[in-house]
Amino acid sequence: MKEEQIEVSATTVEQAIEKAEEQLGVSRDQFEVTVIREANSEIIGTGNEETVIKVELLATQENNTQVAIETLETLLRLMEIPSTVEVSGNEARISLDIEGDDLGILIGKHGQTLDCLQYIVRLIVSQRVKTWVPLNIDVCGYRKRRYDSLDEMAWRLAEQVKIRKHSIILDPMPPAERRIIHLALTDHPDVITHSTGEGMDRRVVISFRRS
Repeated sequence: MKEEQIEVSATTVEQAIEKAEEQLGVSRDQFEVTVIREANSEIIGTGNEETVIKVELLATQENNTQVAIETLETLLRLMEIPSTVEVSGNEARISLDIEGDDLGILIGKHGQTLDCLQYIVRLIVSQRVKTWVPLNIDVCGYRKRRYDSLDEMAWRLAEQVKIRKHSIILDPMPPAERRIIHLALTDHPDVITHSTGEGMDRRVVISFRRS
């Protein structure tokens, strides 16, 4: 495992950075440089003083992704759930999809167990890499199917509200699913949405948009 922080001495800052690249085996854009002492240009070459820099590795997307995979795989192993973890996403957000048979236990009602698992993994990963890491976890594509279903349901119910001109109150949903409904109907010309209730009983209301 590479050192996360080192001090390097050389005649100039640039030479010190080059030495740091060699020692760490990474490129300049993968670490942060702090100049501790810079040699006086008037006495360079006399051997009386050297430039000293501190180099600290930055958390890279590759490192964050690997930590996330290791964390999730460890939790799944401790829960004795046979499965594999696949990676997708981009630099802005890491996405991990758990694949296997009979994984409903990881999803729970309305995905609440999955939300808890995602939250725990986010906390552990962020603690290990010392920065907040945007991270999504899915199980066999459940989230995408659920979100597509919610989006379709939102538009179907919106049409009913438009025709009947009466509000429809949905069943209680977790925050992430309520947000899907709100976003789906944000620009709908005939309905508006808001949430009502407290805690686990909070739900979305779709109402007719009156002039």
